[in-house]
Amino acid sequence: MSTLEISLMLLTFFAMEGTAWLAHRYLMHGFLWFLHEDHHIKTPGALEKNDSFFLIFAIPSWLCIMLGSFNHNGISVAIGLGIALYGLAYAIVHEVFIHQRLPFLRKSKSVYWEAVRLAHKMHHKTLGKEGSENFGMLWVHPKYIRQVRAMKSANT
Repeated sequence: MSTLEISLMLLTFFAMEGTAWLAHRYLMHGFLWFLHEDHHIKTPGALEKNDSFFLIFAIPSWLCIMLGSFNHNGISVAIGLGIALYGLAYAIVHEVFIHQRLPFLRKSKSVYWEAVRLAHKMHHKTLGKEGSENFGMLWVHPKYIRQVRAMKSANT
């Protein structure tokens, strides 16, 4: 990959945080709530209707990589890889770390990661379509970093 393509892949990765925030705020908590609702109100079973968003984001990534590869278009491939890398980060951060699917991740000494978890917890505090806050994943509002620091100071 060229320097331009690597830069574009990284730019796409970081731009996906904004894209995911907008999609979560206005689509998932909007007219696509019927797919997202079971992520806020747990239902039995391992899979949720909310998991369909994996495909919604994976299809453009796959198309960019596939069509870019067929047409020898490195820019398209780079964009597709940036989307895919964000999807991988989402799977690791949201599913494994935030929802603590692995027990050894339950305690973190990192103020940032605890703030990410707290912001997500505040998002899930509201069970309905309206009234939620914190729609992103990797960017966390500084107020949560301050809250975590205050909690850690109080515990020392």
